[in-house]
Amino acid sequence: MFKQGVLPFRYECEQTESGITALAGLPAYLELAIVPGLTDSIQRHLGECAKKEQGRTDTQIVMSLVLLNIAGGDSVDDLRILEKDEGLVKVVRQLGFSGHPRKERREQERRWRKERKRAFPSPSVVFRYLTSFVNPAEETKRARGHAFISAANERLQALRRVNPDLLRFAQRKSPQTEATLEMDASIVETTKQDTLFSYQGSPSFQPLSVRWAELDLVAHSEFRDGNVPAGYQNLRVFHEGPGGITERGAESLL
Repeated sequence: MFKQGVLPFRYECEQTESGITALAGLPAYLELAIVPGLTDSIQRHLGECAKKEQGRTDTQIVMSLVLLNIAGGDSVDDLRILEKDEGLVKVVRQLGFSGHPRKERREQERRWRKERKRAFPSPSVVFRYLTSFVNPAEETKRARGHAFISAANERLQALRRVNPDLLRFAQRKSPQTEATLEMDASIVETTKQDTLFSYQGSPSFQPLSVRWAELDLVAHSEFRDGNVPAGYQNLRVFHEGPGGITERGAESLL
């Protein structure tokens, strides 16, 4: 048996097969997200431009995707695998995704038009939710042979404000006076239709990530098409790094 942490659950050995899960580590990551205030940050920023899907809050959907990625999911459809895990579903139904008291969660659920039966949102709900981060007016500007980064709409701008909250939490726990920012664009091959080609000749995406070396944390991340050069508009990205630092250096990994 393991010591109980912040959330009201604990791990122990079970001899029966009922309620067994192959994903027992995921609730620990959920607890890790709650301690620095990630779940509250998601709801606070995205709640300002609320987009509800069948009674699901922003925190529920975003944290479902976070847990899916940690579990090694390849696509949104893999949420069905999490939903079929009896033990994991039992824990999630009991705890929720926010860490708020059960009474508060029940009061929130009563605001919606019907009771939910699923612990995780369905793939169709998540697909509709993700489209709210797309800027339709910018999509027509994307073309082969032309490097382009879509301007963020209001929803995406709100989501971008979540990560700085985590950086501020880390800075409070481990104060830094210097930030070495490592910038790296990674080629991710895909079979998705209409994907643009990278310089390696394969249909890909080429997201850019900025790592804060002293804290070993991601300071910024930007989705990019595969045909966008690794060094494209990196000065802009550099200036969008962590604030409140008295010295700033950059080590490029491109």
